[in-house]
Amino acid sequence: MTAPPVPGRHRAGWAIAQASTARPGGNQLPHRKPYRGKRLLDLVVVCLIIVPAALLCAIAALAHLLAHGRPVLFRQQRVGRGGRPFVLLKLRTMTNVPDGPDTPGDADVTRVTAVGRVLRRTSLDELPQLVNVLRGQMSLVGPRPTLPYQVRRYTDRQQLRLLAVPGLTGLAQVHGRQRLSWPERIEWDLRYVLRQSFRLDLAIMFLTVWTVLAGGGATASHDKDPIARSPERMLSGA
Repeated sequence: MTAPPVPGRHRAGWAIAQASTARPGGNQLPHRKPYRGKRLLDLVVVCLIIVPAALLCAIAALAHLLAHGRPVLFRQQRVGRGGRPFVLLKLRTMTNVPDGPDTPGDADVTRVTAVGRVLRRTSLDELPQLVNVLRGQMSLVGPRPTLPYQVRRYTDRQQLRLLAVPGLTGLAQVHGRQRLSWPERIEWDLRYVLRQSFRLDLAIMFLTVWTVLAGGGATASHDKDPIARSPERMLSGA
Protein backbone atom coordinates (compact mmCIF):
# COMPACT_ATOMS: atom_id res chain seq x y z
CA MET A 1 0.00 0.00 0.00
CA THR A 2 1.36 3.40 -0.96
CA ALA A 3 1.50 5.96 1.81
CA PRO A 4 -0.65 9.05 1.20
CA PRO A 5 1.17 12.27 0.34
CA VAL A 6 1.94 14.53 3.28
CA PRO A 7 2.49 18.29 3.49
CA GLY A 8 5.97 19.61 2.81
CA ARG A 9 6.71 20.37 6.45
CA HIS A 10 6.03 16.74 7.38
CA ARG A 11 8.20 15.45 4.54
CA ALA A 12 10.98 17.69 5.81
CA GLY A 13 10.37 16.38 9.32
CA TRP A 14 10.65 12.82 8.05
CA ALA A 15 14.01 13.50 6.42
CA ILE A 16 15.27 14.96 9.69
CA ALA A 17 13.79 12.02 11.60
CA GLN A 18 15.88 9.70 9.45
CA ALA A 19 18.99 11.65 10.42
CA SER A 20 17.94 11.65 14.06
CA THR A 21 17.90 7.86 14.21
CA ALA A 22 21.66 7.88 13.72
CA ARG A 23 23.41 6.99 16.95
CA PRO A 24 26.94 8.39 16.93
CA GLY A 25 29.11 6.59 19.40
CA GLY A 26 32.80 6.19 20.06
CA ASN A 27 35.60 8.11 18.45
CA GLN A 28 35.41 6.43 15.03
CA LEU A 29 32.17 7.93 13.72
CA PRO A 30 31.46 6.51 10.23
CA HIS A 31 30.94 9.98 8.79
CA ARG A 32 29.93 10.95 5.28
CA LYS A 33 31.94 13.38 3.25
CA PRO A 34 30.01 16.38 1.90
CA TYR A 35 27.85 14.91 -0.84
CA ARG A 36 28.48 15.68 -4.49
CA GLY A 37 26.50 18.75 -5.41
CA LYS A 38 26.47 20.37 -1.96
CA ARG A 39 28.52 23.33 -3.16
CA LEU A 40 26.30 23.66 -6.24
CA LEU A 41 23.19 23.66 -4.04
CA ASP A 42 24.69 26.45 -1.92
CA LEU A 43 25.47 28.59 -4.96
CA VAL A 44 22.07 28.07 -6.60
CA VAL A 45 20.13 28.93 -3.44
CA VAL A 46 22.32 31.95 -2.66
CA CYS A 47 21.85 33.26 -6.20
CA LEU A 48 18.08 32.91 -5.79
CA ILE A 49 17.93 34.79 -2.49
CA ILE A 50 20.83 37.22 -2.74
CA VAL A 51 18.78 40.24 -3.89
CA PRO A 52 16.07 40.13 -1.18
CA ALA A 53 18.68 39.09 1.39
CA ALA A 54 20.90 42.05 0.47
CA LEU A 55 17.92 44.41 0.73
CA LEU A 56 16.98 43.08 4.18
CA CYS A 57 20.60 43.28 5.28
CA ALA A 58 20.87 46.89 4.10
CA ILE A 59 17.69 47.88 5.96
CA ALA A 60 18.88 46.15 9.14
CA ALA A 61 22.33 47.74 8.87
CA LEU A 62 20.80 51.18 8.35
CA ALA A 63 18.54 50.72 11.39
CA HIS A 64 21.56 49.84 13.51
CA LEU A 65 23.60 52.72 12.10
CA LEU A 66 20.89 55.27 12.86
CA ALA A 67 20.20 53.93 16.34
CA HIS A 68 23.66 52.97 17.55
CA GLY A 69 26.25 54.23 15.07
CA ARG A 70 29.23 52.39 13.65
CA PRO A 71 30.40 49.75 13.16
CA VAL A 72 27.47 47.77 11.80
CA LEU A 73 29.41 44.60 11.01
CA PHE A 74 30.85 42.20 13.53
CA ARG A 75 33.90 40.20 12.42
CA GLN A 76 35.16 37.26 14.39
CA GLN A 77 37.51 34.37 13.80
CA ARG A 78 35.77 31.01 13.70
CA VAL A 79 36.92 27.48 12.95
CA GLY A 80 35.84 25.83 9.72
CA ARG A 81 36.08 22.39 8.20
CA GLY A 82 39.30 20.61 9.05
CA GLY A 83 40.11 23.18 11.72
CA ARG A 84 40.82 25.93 9.20
CA PRO A 85 40.17 29.43 10.61
CA PHE A 86 38.15 32.05 8.78
CA VAL A 87 36.54 35.40 9.55
CA LEU A 88 32.80 35.13 10.13
CA LEU A 89 30.57 38.11 9.34
CA LYS A 90 27.47 39.18 11.27
CA LEU A 91 25.45 42.32 11.75
CA ARG A 92 26.45 43.81 15.08
CA THR A 93 23.85 43.30 17.79
CA MET A 94 25.81 44.43 20.85
CA THR A 95 27.43 47.66 21.98
CA ASN A 96 31.06 48.24 22.90
CA VAL A 97 32.12 44.67 22.20
CA PRO A 98 35.54 44.50 20.56
CA ASP A 99 36.02 42.02 17.75
CA GLY A 100 38.39 39.35 18.94
CA PRO A 101 39.28 35.77 18.08
CA ASP A 102 38.11 34.35 21.40
CA THR A 103 35.27 36.67 22.37
CA PRO A 104 32.01 34.70 22.62
CA GLY A 105 29.31 36.39 20.52
CA ASP A 106 26.71 35.93 23.27
CA ALA A 107 28.98 36.63 26.23
CA ASP A 108 27.02 39.57 27.62
CA VAL A 109 23.32 39.67 26.79
CA THR A 110 22.97 42.93 28.73
CA ARG A 111 24.85 44.65 25.90
CA VAL A 112 22.38 43.59 23.23
CA THR A 113 20.91 46.68 21.61
CA ALA A 114 17.22 47.27 20.91
CA VAL A 115 17.81 46.76 17.19
CA GLY A 116 20.03 43.80 18.01
CA ARG A 117 17.22 42.02 19.85
CA VAL A 118 15.05 42.22 16.74
CA LEU A 119 17.90 41.04 14.53
CA ARG A 120 18.58 38.06 16.76
CA ARG A 121 14.93 37.12 17.10
CA THR A 122 14.52 37.12 13.32
CA SER A 123 18.03 35.74 12.61
CA LEU A 124 18.66 38.70 10.28
CA ASP A 125 22.02 39.25 11.97
CA GLU A 126 23.26 36.10 10.21
CA LEU A 127 22.59 37.36 6.66
CA PRO A 128 26.16 38.66 6.04
CA GLN A 129 27.31 35.05 6.32
CA LEU A 130 25.98 34.54 2.80
CA VAL A 131 29.31 36.16 1.86
CA ASN A 132 31.08 33.39 3.79
CA VAL A 133 29.02 30.86 1.83
CA LEU A 134 30.00 32.45 -1.49
CA ARG A 135 33.65 32.33 -0.41
CA GLY A 136 33.35 28.60 0.27
CA GLN A 137 34.10 29.04 3.98
CA MET A 138 30.60 27.99 4.98
CA SER A 139 27.62 26.10 3.61
CA LEU A 140 23.94 26.94 3.98
CA VAL A 141 23.53 23.82 6.14
CA GLY A 142 26.01 22.35 8.60
CA PRO A 143 27.19 22.66 12.20
CA ARG A 144 27.43 26.28 13.31
CA PRO A 145 31.08 27.46 13.19
CA THR A 146 32.60 27.63 16.64
CA LEU A 147 35.22 29.78 18.33
CA PRO A 148 38.87 28.71 18.64
CA TYR A 149 38.67 28.43 22.44
CA GLN A 150 35.70 26.06 22.11
CA VAL A 151 37.54 23.84 19.65
CA ARG A 152 40.53 23.66 21.99
CA ARG A 153 38.20 22.12 24.58
CA TYR A 154 36.77 19.47 22.24
CA THR A 155 37.16 15.85 23.18
CA ASP A 156 38.57 13.54 20.51
CA ARG A 157 35.03 12.53 19.62
CA GLN A 158 33.80 16.11 19.43
CA GLN A 159 36.63 16.89 17.00
CA LEU A 160 34.62 14.86 14.47
CA ARG A 161 32.32 17.87 14.21
CA LEU A 162 35.06 19.55 12.17
CA LEU A 163 34.60 17.00 9.38
CA ALA A 164 31.59 18.94 8.07
CA VAL A 165 31.52 22.33 6.40
CA PRO A 166 30.05 24.80 8.93
CA GLY A 167 26.65 26.19 8.06
CA LEU A 168 24.18 29.01 8.51
CA THR A 169 21.73 26.54 10.01
CA GLY A 170 21.76 22.89 11.01
CA LEU A 171 20.08 20.08 12.91
CA ALA A 172 20.71 21.77 16.25
CA GLN A 173 19.10 24.99 15.03
CA VAL A 174 15.85 23.26 14.08
CA HIS A 175 15.80 21.34 17.36
CA GLY A 176 15.74 24.17 19.83
CA ARG A 177 19.04 26.05 19.43
CA GLN A 178 19.29 28.12 22.63
CA ARG A 179 17.27 25.58 24.62
CA LEU A 180 19.92 22.93 23.99
CA SER A 181 22.97 22.46 26.14
CA TRP A 182 26.35 22.60 24.42
CA PRO A 183 26.83 18.78 24.51
CA GLU A 184 23.34 18.35 23.04
CA ARG A 185 24.13 20.71 20.19
CA ILE A 186 27.27 18.75 19.39
CA GLU A 187 25.29 15.48 19.38
CA TRP A 188 22.90 16.90 16.79
CA ASP A 189 25.87 18.12 14.76
CA LEU A 190 27.48 14.68 14.86
CA ARG A 191 24.23 13.23 13.53
CA TYR A 192 24.52 15.62 10.63
CA VAL A 193 28.11 14.56 9.98
CA LEU A 194 26.87 10.97 9.86
CA ARG A 195 23.81 11.49 7.66
CA GLN A 196 24.40 14.62 5.59
CA SER A 197 22.66 14.45 2.23
CA PHE A 198 20.90 16.60 -0.36
CA ARG A 199 17.51 15.59 0.99
CA LEU A 200 18.45 16.38 4.59
CA ASP A 201 19.86 19.78 3.62
CA LEU A 202 16.62 20.71 1.84
CA ALA A 203 14.61 19.58 4.87
CA ILE A 204 16.69 21.66 7.27
CA MET A 205 16.44 24.73 5.01
CA PHE A 206 12.67 24.32 4.81
CA LEU A 207 12.21 23.96 8.56
CA THR A 208 14.57 26.88 9.25
CA VAL A 209 12.49 29.19 7.05
CA TRP A 210 9.29 27.81 8.59
CA THR A 211 10.39 28.47 12.16
CA VAL A 212 11.83 31.92 11.38
CA LEU A 213 8.57 32.98 9.71
CA ALA A 214 6.67 31.55 12.68
CA GLY A 215 8.56 33.97 14.90
CA GLY A 216 10.81 31.50 16.62
CA GLY A 217 14.11 32.47 15.06
CA ALA A 218 16.06 29.40 14.04
CA THR A 219 14.38 27.31 16.68
CA ALA A 220 11.59 24.79 16.66
CA SER A 221 9.07 23.75 19.24
CA HIS A 222 9.56 20.34 20.83
CA ASP A 223 5.92 20.03 21.84
CA LYS A 224 4.73 18.04 18.82
CA ASP A 225 8.03 16.90 17.39
CA PRO A 226 8.28 13.10 17.68
CA ILE A 227 12.04 13.16 17.14
CA ALA A 228 12.88 16.04 19.49
CA ARG A 229 14.13 13.88 22.33
CA SER A 230 17.35 14.60 24.13
CA PRO A 231 20.43 13.13 22.41
CA GLU A 232 21.22 11.14 25.56
CA ARG A 233 17.84 9.38 25.44
CA MET A 234 18.11 8.95 21.68
CA LEU A 235 21.54 7.37 22.01
CA SER A 236 20.25 4.96 24.64
CA GLY A 237 17.27 4.05 22.47
CA ALA A 238 14.75 5.55 24.94
